[in-house]
Amino acid sequence: MTTSVASPAAAVTAAVPEPAAAIDTGRVADLITQLLVELGEDPAREGLIGTPGRVAAWWSAFLSSDGTATATCFTESQLSGQLVIVGGMSVWSLCEHHMLPMNLRVTAGYVPDGEVVGLSKFGRIAQHFAGQLQVQERFTRQVAEYLTGVIGEDVAVVVRGVHLCMSMRGVRMEEARTTTVHTGGRFGTDPILSQQFLTVTAGLWGAP
Repeated sequence: MTTSVASPAAAVTAAVPEPAAAIDTGRVADLITQLLVELGEDPAREGLIGTPGRVAAWWSAFLSSDGTATATCFTESQLSGQLVIVGGMSVWSLCEHHMLPMNLRVTAGYVPDGEVVGLSKFGRIAQHFAGQLQVQERFTRQVAEYLTGVIGEDVAVVVRGVHLCMSMRGVRMEEARTTTVHTGGRFGTDPILSQQFLTVTAGLWGAP
């Protein structure tokens, strides 16, 4: 398990990266065709006809940001000392080291201070940062820092990942899981609050 602790000075604004340049799907399809040839395949054979175009369209859709990582906050002045945990979020991303998929299960927690965040926005934020070539450690930090810019310092994010680059290549350990934790504010200084968050998170994950 990798643990990263954000200091109060690490708070950032809720800025979303600019969308990437448009992908030339025709050029990508040509490259996939060349790849099939180099792998000893015939792109014109039955079963592969149209495959380069489908692969190119998927890459374009996956890597094209839709700009939906926008959090909506609602005023709730009566909240005090409550821990809010949003779990059960599962997103797919691509390992930038091997360009193989990784499934990331995300749990986020925060302590409201006069405002609550719209629950569906947590999932949209996770999807936004997953839709690019990634590493789990950076993804965890990006989600946490974005939420910090919206909510404040009292934010914690835990991500549990299944990486096909470890499950289907190399050591081929199908049961391997990678856990990353990013904590800020009171989650980094209050051991009771941190333990509550991690206990609930473990319960949400259940069996591997």
